[in-house]
Amino acid sequence: MEDVVSVVEQAAEQLSWLPDWAVAALMFAAAVAAPLLVHGRIFRAAQRAVESKSLFWRSLVSRTEGPTRLALLVFTLSVATAAAPVPPRIEDRLHHGLLVAFMVLVGWAATTALHIWTVVHMRRFKLDAEDNLLARKHFTQIKILERAGVTLAFVVTLAAALMTFDGVRQYGVSLLASAGAAGLILGLAMQPVLANLVAGIQLAITQPIRIEDAIVVENEWGWVEEITSTYVVVRLWDWRRLVLPLKYFIEQPFQNWTREGASVIGTVMIYCDHSAPIPVMRAKLEEIVQESPLWDGKVVNLQVSDALEHTIQVRLLVSAGNSPKAWDLRCEMREKMIAFLNAEHPYALPRYRADLGRQQAVAEEAKAPRGSTTPRGAQPAAAA
Repeated sequence: MEDVVSVVEQAAEQLSWLPDWAVAALMFAAAVAAPLLVHGRIFRAAQRAVESKSLFWRSLVSRTEGPTRLALLVFTLSVATAAAPVPPRIEDRLHHGLLVAFMVLVGWAATTALHIWTVVHMRRFKLDAEDNLLARKHFTQIKILERAGVTLAFVVTLAAALMTFDGVRQYGVSLLASAGAAGLILGLAMQPVLANLVAGIQLAITQPIRIEDAIVVENEWGWVEEITSTYVVVRLWDWRRLVLPLKYFIEQPFQNWTREGASVIGTVMIYCDHSAPIPVMRAKLEEIVQESPLWDGKVVNLQVSDALEHTIQVRLLVSAGNSPKAWDLRCEMREKMIAFLNAEHPYALPRYRADLGRQQAVAEEAKAPRGSTTPRGAQPAAAA
């Protein structure tokens, strides 16, 4: 560093015929232009060099463009500040600005390193796989912890930068230590943010929800689409979006249909007449699910779950690989079973007894020869 400063000072002596302010302006202009030109050439060469390399090297080059440019600027401006003929008061302000820029550089580099590690780590998992439980687990943990890390780096960097200014030093100390009246006021003002930050860390560790989990929340069914540092976005089945704070999933009950696995059992309720052929319906259900590509081959069952005054309640249980398939399978079973009963066993569908007797009487009258009449007061045998 000292050698570089001495070389710059020797170059400045060659311009001694110019006023001090002109020499300082030229030196600072060169300190800004030179690193930008050099960095642009080096960055393009690095991009070409890593085109055929692994994801780590490509991500490292692409994500470090900004921090490396800022690092070069801080370095060259530091050299120019030390060698340029500027008044002490201005030099102190320049040193102060460079110190703040260096703190920003450190925070930026930390968040960049965290993002690169996240990208490289998540390349080992695929969310679009059929059995993606492990991938969703890691993806959720990494995303929440990355956002928490970025928030923490931002707060620490901001606090350190504020501490370099005498007028607002107490606010920087308050951010780090939460001490004094200013720290108490700031802590109360940031309570919702800090509560959601803590809730995000709890979600990452305990994982009551994960990315692409199928959940039922606020009487709505959908999938967890995004988990940020303050809220969760749920993609509902009709493409609406339900946005909830992170604290909700720590403090309120909800249903998670894919907590341990994506498979789910679907239930179909059909109301039939008491004379419905239950063994025939059970065999037909097994035949239907065997032909359906939505069934996962695990659960199929048919039971009479209730008997009411006029009907019986028949429950069909079928399983599928995930909740969307289970919904489609339920609709398919309901449609095909009702169609089967309509075509093969229409008497099994629910009807009131009085209506059934009246329909049979009308059918008997329609079959009778023309001119013949049923004796007054007599009834068809089927309706007796």
